[in-house]
Amino acid sequence: MTSQTTIDAAGPGDATPAAPADRPPASGLRGHPWFTLITVAVGVMMVALDGTIVAIANPAIQKDLGATFAQVQWITNGYFLALAVSLITAGKLGDRFGHRQTFLVGVVGFAAASGAIGLSSSIGAVVTFRVLQGLFGALLMPAALGLLRATFPAEKLNMAIGIWGMVIGASTAGGPILGGVLVQHVSWQSVFFINVPVGAIALGLGIVMLLDHRAENAPRSFDLPGIALLSGAMFCLVWALIKAPAWGWGDGKTWAFIAASVLGFALFSFWETKVKEPLIPLGLFRSVPLSAGVVLMVLMAIAFMGGLFFVTFYLQNVHGMDPVDAGLHLLPLTGMMIVGSPLAGAAITKLGPRIPLAGGMAATAIAMYGMSTLKADTGSGIMAVWFALLGLGLAPVMVGATEVIVGNAPMELSGVAGGLQQAAMQIGGSLGTAVLGAVMASKVDGDLAGNWAAAGLPKLTPAQLAQASEAVQVGVAPVAKGTPEAIAAKITDVAHDTFISGMSLASLVAAGVAAVAILVALLTKRGENAGADAGIGHI
Repeated sequence: MTSQTTIDAAGPGDATPAAPADRPPASGLRGHPWFTLITVAVGVMMVALDGTIVAIANPAIQKDLGATFAQVQWITNGYFLALAVSLITAGKLGDRFGHRQTFLVGVVGFAAASGAIGLSSSIGAVVTFRVLQGLFGALLMPAALGLLRATFPAEKLNMAIGIWGMVIGASTAGGPILGGVLVQHVSWQSVFFINVPVGAIALGLGIVMLLDHRAENAPRSFDLPGIALLSGAMFCLVWALIKAPAWGWGDGKTWAFIAASVLGFALFSFWETKVKEPLIPLGLFRSVPLSAGVVLMVLMAIAFMGGLFFVTFYLQNVHGMDPVDAGLHLLPLTGMMIVGSPLAGAAITKLGPRIPLAGGMAATAIAMYGMSTLKADTGSGIMAVWFALLGLGLAPVMVGATEVIVGNAPMELSGVAGGLQQAAMQIGGSLGTAVLGAVMASKVDGDLAGNWAAAGLPKLTPAQLAQASEAVQVGVAPVAKGTPEAIAAKITDVAHDTFISGMSLASLVAAGVAAVAILVALLTKRGENAGADAGIGHI
């Protein structure tokens, strides 16, 4: 039995495709769309919370386990590498074995790895289990989108993805605050132990609530060479982006990994045209809206993640806030994402994605421009305005681009599409941090010596200047112990002014990226396959 609805969505007034008439009704709790949403939201909340809560625990982990700074960096880098490299393959696993099973395995594995981190007594064990967390998190995220796609009728899919985005926003916002409370009043281990009961709840709900949906023409084999080539290419790209700040963008090692990544992607693309059941059928990208959605997700993440990276340093190192206070100051941003995501879902359902997506990226561009005007003495009220506008702009993009990618893919590739969406966001965030970090470093390196001399401070040697520049790039004033108070005040003023000039330029670049994304948003349209779940076996 088949029932694929294809629409020609030419503009904002596109008609919403009707839900397939042959959708089998949900039996009780199992397979009910809204109970499915609640279940996947609990699992996704665990992963999203972990994305921000761990950063607060890193200093305590470093002190307790006697780790070096480089080792602590791998607590984040190991997780990110595992997640980014395996997302698309994990989505394919869901398409092959069913998204319910993949989701449950991801939940159990993520919670178990979290508990193992809490029990670890060495930094090596912490990093190892963080890598496992990333692998299981990669299983969980695309499976959640695949379940939503298969369960919700087309006219309610945007609303469901909006609520899904709201949960991610709330969890991301709550991470630094909850992490600060747990580390300060309990222990760093509690930051990881908290995932165990959350995972248990998600597992219990999943066993009772989730109904497996599998397309009749789901893949029956694995493209192992394709998985190897894609994973290798993704690893080289992400590794180059992670290491570029330390190696330098002009270093041969950076470009060697970028070249290896390009070669890997080229070989992967060639192989996919030869294999019977490819990991990613390249015909998927013949859909201009789907391709535009992937590019839009990358550009959005560059502007958002890259720009926000410096804001945390601005709040803590320039304004002197503690992590919890900084998290509270970012609540206007995450709060508007929470409020805006379901509203964006409703607007996209009514208008189609083009106007909300283009409007969202325009608001993002304006907000990033506004953030380029922040000064060392800017008040909380002004900051809140720009942060709130940024959250309001991001909400429709997070919801709409996700629906455009997943909704324009065939049902049997919904897991791969979910993996593409997540991978695009991860790569965009890494690109944003690396590229805007390079902009910041270049600006600070160019301005610091002149600002230092203009303030009448003692001349620094090249080595001292380089060391001072590294500190200023994160908003820290390089004041040595025993420095007279008057001199220390001058150094602090120079450091903060120079940092803000770099942050301002980085924010302007992010605003430019967001402006380009407005044009990409105009290429999107409602998912042609959003209601195409005919032929799905309920297992």
